Amino acid sequence: MQFKIKSQLQQQAKEHLLESAALKRRMVDRCLDDTILAGKLIADSLQVGGKLLLCGNGGSAADCQHLASEFVNCLNKDFQRPGLAAIALTTDTSFLTAYANDCNFEGIFSRQVETLGKSEDVLLGISTSGNSANVIQAMKAAKEIGISTIALTGSGGVLAEIADIAIAVPSTNTQHIQEGHLAIEHILCRLVEQHLFETA
Repeated sequence: MQFKIKSQLQQQAKEHLLESAALKRRMVDRCLDDTILAGKLIADSLQVGGKLLLCGNGGSAADCQHLASEFVNCLNKDFQRPGLAAIALTTDTSFLTAYANDCNFEGIFSRQVETLGKSEDVLLGISTSGNSANVIQAMKAAKEIGISTIALTGSGGVLAEIADIAIAVPSTNTQHIQEGHLAIEHILCRLVEQHLFETA
C-alpha cells in the first residue's frame, strides 16, 4: 500500500513538472516579445528618475515583494550595480489594514498609486486571473496620472485589456501561471540591468 501511494505521488509530481516545463516552452512564443518590451519600459522609467510600483494579491503579492527586492538589492550577487527604485504596494500592513477597514479593500493599491506615483513611474499589476478588482483599480488610477502600466496575468481577464503592455501566461492553472510569472519576473530584472548597466 505504501509503495502504491508513493508511486501515485511520484506520478503526480512528474506530471506537474512536465506541464510546468511545457508551459514555459509555450511562453517563449506567447510572452517573449511583450516581456522584452516591458523590460525596456521599466528601464526607460528608471533612467529618467521614475520607479517601479508593484501590486497583486496572495501569491502575486509575494511576487511583488520578491521582484521589488531583486531590483533594490540585486538579481545576481556576481553582478554588482546600484539599487533600482521599486516599491511593492503590498507590504505596508498598517496602511493596508487601515484603508481596508475604513474604506474598502478594492482601493488599497489605487490609493497608494495616487499618493506615491508620478508620471515617470511604471506600475506592474500581477493577477493570475486578470480580474483582481484592486489591481484593476490601481491600473485605472495609474492611467489618470499618466503612469505606464504592465499586466502580468494568465489567460483572459480584464487586466490585460487595459494595460499598456500585457504579459499573459498561456494557462488557466493558477499554480503553473505563478511558476511562469516567477520566471518572467527574473527575466524582467535581468533585462533592466542589461539596458541600464551593460553597453555591449
